[in-house]
Amino acid sequence: MKALKYILWTLYRIWFYILMAVPIIILSPFLILAVSWDKTYPLFFIMARWWAKFILFGMGFRTVINRDDNFEAGKSYMLVANHTSMTDVMLMLAICPNPFVFVGKKELAKIPIFGFFYKRSCILVDRNSSKSRFEVFQQAQARLSRGLSVCIFPEGGVPDDESVLLDEFKDGAFRLAIDHQIPIVPMTFADNKERFSFRFFSGSPGRMRAKVHRFIPTAGLTQDDKKELKEKTREVIYGQLVEFGKG
Repeated sequence: MKALKYILWTLYRIWFYILMAVPIIILSPFLILAVSWDKTYPLFFIMARWWAKFILFGMGFRTVINRDDNFEAGKSYMLVANHTSMTDVMLMLAICPNPFVFVGKKELAKIPIFGFFYKRSCILVDRNSSKSRFEVFQQAQARLSRGLSVCIFPEGGVPDDESVLLDEFKDGAFRLAIDHQIPIVPMTFADNKERFSFRFFSGSPGRMRAKVHRFIPTAGLTQDDKKELKEKTREVIYGQLVEFGKG
């Protein structure tokens, strides 16, 4: 029975990468054109959202999204959530209708096919390089100035210790949000780790809950308020994780 579980988990992982790759291959001519110019990025984003929903459905994930607030068309936001799974990317795309870019680790750019579009549509960061972190800040400012939103997973990566419910938050997302006076959108992802964690032998179809919390305004805040804003956002997400029964 245990050997069968490992076989099924392996097949489930392979199926995930098939679902990732096939739409990209089929749509690649359109994706390449759409990602080549800033003006056509919203079109690329529409296709990316379809791709994300296709994967979630194909993996047997039943998304249950509870919203305390709603996005306004044409407005920029700073999107933040807890980070435990590769499916966080797909769920974030499924939730937010406003075009945004991810700030993500550069290692994902090495994934065949997916990596080609990832590095052209995301802001890549080398978390071991202070120069890279500064360049990320500059690139994020440029995207926000063009009216896009930005998504940052503020834990700065997935904790190595899986017993950590929510790691400490980094400053970057909150500094940018204050600089551009855009709202913080806290989101809590409840089940992504159980559905598809970074451990190879794990995962299953099932419910995937998400809570979009009331947006936190930054109008009038200065960098002196950054720490309080960061802690407030973390408390919102942490409290919801506990409510979901993850604590």
